Amino acid sequence: MIPAPGVFLAGIVVFLVVLWDAFEAIILPRRVTRKFRLTRVYYRSTWGVWKFIVCLMQDRKQRETFLGFYGPISLIVLVAVWAIGLVFSFGLMQYGAGSAVNVTGLTPSLSTDLYLSGTTFFTLGLGDVIPRSGLSRFLVVSECGLGLGFLAVVIGYLPFIYGSFAEREINISLLDSRAGTPPTAGELLRRHSFNGGHEALRDLLKDWERWSAQLLESHLSYPVLAYFRSQHDNQSWIAALTAILDTCALTIVGIDDACGKQAELTFAIARHAIADLAQVFSAAPHPLPEDRLPPEQLKKLRSVLAAEGMQLHDSPQADAKLNKLRAMYEPYVYSLATYLNQSLPPWIPAQKRKDNWQTTAWGQETGNLREDKEALVHDDHF
Repeated sequence: MIPAPGVFLAGIVVFLVVLWDAFEAIILPRRVTRKFRLTRVYYRSTWGVWKFIVCLMQDRKQRETFLGFYGPISLIVLVAVWAIGLVFSFGLMQYGAGSAVNVTGLTPSLSTDLYLSGTTFFTLGLGDVIPRSGLSRFLVVSECGLGLGFLAVVIGYLPFIYGSFAEREINISLLDSRAGTPPTAGELLRRHSFNGGHEALRDLLKDWERWSAQLLESHLSYPVLAYFRSQHDNQSWIAALTAILDTCALTIVGIDDACGKQAELTFAIARHAIADLAQVFSAAPHPLPEDRLPPEQLKKLRSVLAAEGMQLHDSPQADAKLNKLRAMYEPYVYSLATYLNQSLPPWIPAQKRKDNWQTTAWGQETGNLREDKEALVHDDHF
């Protein structure tokens, strides 16, 4: 049997580990590079099991639905794990202090101390277990204050997480009518081939430069946001960021009169975000199993853009430069997409399909919507 001082010390260790882990996850606004963390172990183990079970489902929409449940559920369970850890730590300290309590009709024991800890942490104040020593009273008062503070922090933490998620999704939703569903670089450039489209493209890339910086800061500080999936099955933050990186790469390689400098700035911060996030989730970069842009697709992309008045530079040097840029981010987005069980978008639409805004829950499209769409964008040439 462990001596009382050893039990008390074990309680202190559990308390410090749980409290420090909650501090790093909720309050500390920066990435934690320490290898062992309770939160990191929790997410690595639970996400792997959840993804394995969900991927056994045959229906794709059902899989996406259950994968989307993980982020919110994991956050609630994590808070419960912290609470249980703190209750357990104070129970151990009470037991190590000699179970100095008065109990109505029962003999003091570890279970009694855990019960006292639980009622104290959640401020129930039932009064059937009463501390009778100075140390025991100090532990009760300390735990009661900690419980109130923990509840206040959690109340402030959850709205912030959901606010950050909503802010992330705004630009992803806006990209739907600009780059198709799912978003592709080819469709984004084609839909900006109108008169004044290059200026609109510059503004869009500038917005995504800021969005990428916000993504980097929020998801490094609160990695749980990466598990929150978008509202639509054919949208994701990884797909949107990949489409923007693809667009920047094409623009940097060379499109006459396009916004090359802004594309370089957006590419830099977007690549920074994707590389750092891959490191956070230990998703080491891996080469793609197949080329996302084989030569015949690149040729088709050039011809379609040329038909719309966008001349993409065509030379061995341009192809080499494009491949070099792709190698800077594609292995990272592929590893992250694999880890989070998400799909990467193609460079050009695989087939003609409606954008999300054109569809309803009944899968119908009104004649007015169709006319509006034809007035806004050209026919799909891909």
